[in-house]
Amino acid sequence: MSIKGAEKHGFRYTGDRIREANASSLERLLSTEPVLSDVDTALSAIPGMTPDTILHAGPPVTWQRMCDPMKRAVRGALIFEGLASDDKGAEALIKSKKIKLSPNHYHDAAGPMTGIISASMPVIVTKDAARGKTVYSTFNEGGGKVLWFGSVGEETIKRLRWMRDVFAPVMKRAVRMTGGIPVWGILAQGIQMGDECHNRHAASTNIFLKIIAETLFKLDLPRERALEVYKFIAGNSHFFLNISMTACKLAMDAAHGIEDSTIVTAMSRNGTDFGIRVSGLGDTWFTAPAPYLIDALYNPGYSAEDGAPDIGDSSIIETMGLGGFAIAAAPSMAAFAGGGVAESISITKRMQLITTLRNPKFGIPALDFEGTPTGIDLRKVVETGILPSINSAVVHKSSGAGQIGAGIVKAPYDCFVKAISAYGQRYKLAA
Repeated sequence: MSIKGAEKHGFRYTGDRIREANASSLERLLSTEPVLSDVDTALSAIPGMTPDTILHAGPPVTWQRMCDPMKRAVRGALIFEGLASDDKGAEALIKSKKIKLSPNHYHDAAGPMTGIISASMPVIVTKDAARGKTVYSTFNEGGGKVLWFGSVGEETIKRLRWMRDVFAPVMKRAVRMTGGIPVWGILAQGIQMGDECHNRHAASTNIFLKIIAETLFKLDLPRERALEVYKFIAGNSHFFLNISMTACKLAMDAAHGIEDSTIVTAMSRNGTDFGIRVSGLGDTWFTAPAPYLIDALYNPGYSAEDGAPDIGDSSIIETMGLGGFAIAAAPSMAAFAGGGVAESISITKRMQLITTLRNPKFGIPALDFEGTPTGIDLRKVVETGILPSINSAVVHKSSGAGQIGAGIVKAPYDCFVKAISAYGQRYKLAA
């Protein structure tokens, strides 16, 4: 029997119960108040982190099934940590099973693309002022040969060491001196200024830089050091991405674990599998093969044949109702939509058909400041066949070239079918 059929026949788990559960999930989501509160090391801050643990994006995946970009990033992290001297040594260490590979989502963390976090890496600490929970992510490395894009060279390790030894201690002092930086206000302004808060963070990064700049130059630092830190942030338009992810994860974690709720609380990819979690279905991942980005713009010399399947925890942003769900706010992203600005608006309107509310925190100018579509309802995705639209980047599948393009990808339908079947079984709504 379908969920609708069960509702009609008056079973215990009726539409009213689901609506009440979803309302509870969304009330918790909307009441979350994420604040960037500190900077720490992964080993000190992240639950369950050990010196021989490497965290990664997406659902659980074994080394054998990992995609090439993520394997490169894992090996790079082991070299950065001094646990291996080169790729060959890192590979041997992993195969010896002395290294634990674990999803970020199992450790109150999130990371874009490969999402790699190792023990000595500095992490952002974002706290929910409403409930006290904390979530973590690395600082964004920027472009070029960077770990988050699965591209590793000498400059990658050198940059990571600088971020750990120079950048992070300065940011720790600066963040603490501010007393904490609320995140939603920055993202709300970003939406007003052309960000969709996933692939485009230019405005929110500049707003953050404006907030932190005065504090940064008030610190008792050599002027050259303060300027070095300032330039690193100013030169990376994706800097605020990782901070946004921690805020969105806090909100979706708050919405998770509500009995009867059909709200999707996580979407994530590891370059092999795409997985979702649902509030009323515990911590089970419902997975399908990670899709390729068909609607994408590629760098000169590259095409869709060069791209790896979709990867990263950053789709937590769409789960929250930003990114691809808010693409109508970002005219510069219109090229990703193929049909220009009108198609971008159409995508956001389609996302309204699979969500539960319009988030009053994030008004979209092009839609008369209507709030972003928030609260993906599992039932609506299955019933309409409309799939969550995710703004993403493309990394090379095998060469280690890193990012080769960016565009739009759809969440796989099979994830939602598996989840609705499990929901029916759990709540005794299946025939």
